[in-house]
Amino acid sequence: MAEVYFSIGTNSGDRQRNIADALERLSECFGSPYVSLSDIIETEPWGFSSEEKFLNCAVRYDLQSAPEDILSVCKKIEADMGRKLSAPEYDSEGRRVYKSRIIDIDILLYGKTRIDFPHLKIPHPLMKEREFVMLPLSEIISDGMRDFLSRN
Repeated sequence: MAEVYFSIGTNSGDRQRNIADALERLSECFGSPYVSLSDIIETEPWGFSSEEKFLNCAVRYDLQSAPEDILSVCKKIEADMGRKLSAPEYDSEGRRVYKSRIIDIDILLYGKTRIDFPHLKIPHPLMKEREFVMLPLSEIISDGMRDFLSRN
C-alpha cells in the first residue's frame, strides 16, 4: 500500500463541480474513498496568461495499484471529463506551452518511490516550483512523506 498524492486543478467551466467530479471518479476507479483532501484554493494560471483563475487542491489515496495504472486512470478521467489529451506543446524556444483546462490530475508522490520514465516522473519534477501544488499538499502530507520530500 502506497501513499499516493495528487494535485487537481481546473480553470474552465464549473470549477467546483469539476473538482468534485474528478474526486468522485478517482474514488470510484480506485474502489476506495480518499484518505485526506486539502482546502481548495484559487490561484492565477501558472506558465500562461488567462482571465480564468484556477481552483486547485491536493488529495491523498492509499493504493496498491501500480503507478502506470494510476496514470492511466488519471488520463481516462481527464478525457472523460472533456479534456483534449495530446502530446505536450513547446514554443520556438523549447518552453512548454500551457493552456486552460477543464481538469488536470497530476500524480505528485507514490510513496517514497522514484520513477523516471519519459511519460511519468515521480516525484513530480515541477511540484516544488508551484505554490498552487505545495500549499495544498502541505496541509495533508504525512510526516514520513514530508521528511522524504524535504530530502529530495
